[in-house]
Amino acid sequence: MEADWEIEVGGGAPVIEAFWPGFVDLHRRAGHHLAAEIAEARAFPPLAGLLQALNSTASPVFTSKCDLWETGPDEVAGSDELMTGDIQAALACYIDLLPVEGAVFPNLHQAEEFCRNWVRRLSGVSTPLCRVDLILRQAIAGPAEGFGVTSYLGGAGKDRPAAGKALASAMAAFAVAIPAAATTAKTP
Repeated sequence: MEADWEIEVGGGAPVIEAFWPGFVDLHRRAGHHLAAEIAEARAFPPLAGLLQALNSTASPVFTSKCDLWETGPDEVAGSDELMTGDIQAALACYIDLLPVEGAVFPNLHQAEEFCRNWVRRLSGVSTPLCRVDLILRQAIAGPAEGFGVTSYLGGAGKDRPAAGKALASAMAAFAVAIPAAATTAKTP
């Protein structure tokens, strides 16, 4: 699996608004049952499992928003994989993540360390035709302002079912690699 992170702040970059009008608090409100009620999770059940893991009591983050869509294989697969010509479909999703403690990362350094740790945990995972990108963004959670992470996950394959299987693998690996809660509690 390819995994990386980057910073995208200022200059018209998207801002994560945690408590938007459609926000469903899966972390504090019996998330295991509510995750399956989210339209995107109903359309792709592995997303419900990932939302449950991300909002579990053991997770240092909670989710704010997600989406799922079909995309081009070149957005997910590496150039070597595309050269075979067998890769014709791809599915992707994004999930906005914020730390449970404090609702936002208070400084960029803390958010960077969190992303580095997660990418490091994913680096040894062998899931072909999958990609994870963590994007650090400014975030607002009620009165708290700081930083959050938009995670993009993608899977590609010869057709939509194969792409769905690859995305499900990326989601499972992402869930297993969730950093420990202590990671977000550090301050520089």
